[in-house]
Amino acid sequence: MHIYKALSAGKICRIVALVLVLLLAMQENASAQRNLSSGTFTAAGVPGAGSMQTDLSDTASAVEATKPSFTIPMYFRALAHKDTMKIAHMFAGSVVLPGSAQIYNGQAWKLPIIYGVAGGFIGGAVACNVNYQRTGKTSAKNMRNLMIAGSILTYYGSLLDGVISFKSDQKPLPARASLYSALLPGLGQAYNGDYWKIPIFYGGLAVSGYCWAFNQKQYKRYKNMYIDAVAAGDDYNGSISLDNMIWYRDKFRRFRDYSIIATVLVYVLNIIDANVFAYFNDFDISDDITLNVAPGMIENIAPESTVTNNYYVQSVGLKINLNF
Repeated sequence: MHIYKALSAGKICRIVALVLVLLLAMQENASAQRNLSSGTFTAAGVPGAGSMQTDLSDTASAVEATKPSFTIPMYFRALAHKDTMKIAHMFAGSVVLPGSAQIYNGQAWKLPIIYGVAGGFIGGAVACNVNYQRTGKTSAKNMRNLMIAGSILTYYGSLLDGVISFKSDQKPLPARASLYSALLPGLGQAYNGDYWKIPIFYGGLAVSGYCWAFNQKQYKRYKNMYIDAVAAGDDYNGSISLDNMIWYRDKFRRFRDYSIIATVLVYVLNIIDANVFAYFNDFDISDDITLNVAPGMIENIAPESTVTNNYYVQSVGLKINLNF
């Protein structure tokens, strides 16, 4: 009877231990499933959990990086005021669709003015061109050219107005400064408050433009001179030989190309300068460069639990401040 009771007690203990093991296993499995659903494997003790979690994060970052920053549907959603867009995207859209910048800026009332004025200039240019073709009058030709210039200025004005009216809390906005200088050299510098740079850029444009025009004129001169000399053949008796004509022609053509490159560089530098200094507008640059050396106290150099008096966790040292 005692043996039976002992055996029964042993069996009961084993059964209880088995039940406890099963309960622990079920709890561990549930924890692993929760971590799996949340994308975390480290707490579950899964081999390679850390690298797996890193791979998931890298994959998510890669997907986010490949996501297009702006699309055509997003552009039209922004025009419907259901989304926002950057000033560069708005400007690019207004280049293709004149007046779309005014729609995004909430100034749709300007559209009839823009299209009415542009349409009037275009219609006048067509009428003047028809009159010039029929009569051959120089006045009709000049009026046609003025009408074309007026339509171009209206288009240009719509682009500039869109950039000016763009709403942004950042002042100055680097992209706005860049577009200002792209539309009108020096305007970005005026927007940044760097007025003294405007004569420099316009001086560079003037010098390079003058060299461009001068070298182009000389290039055409020697080019036409060479063509006439070749056409004259043996009857040519000018003071400049054909070889010298070719040398001068190529020389001025090369100088003209250099002048074009210089003009483009000054124009691009004007845009880059406006963008960079708009970014640096909040950069604090002080003329006061000082070095101060003073004694200082270094506290809590050791955990407070290791000492009995806070005096022993303080040290005396030198404090150096460099202001620039």
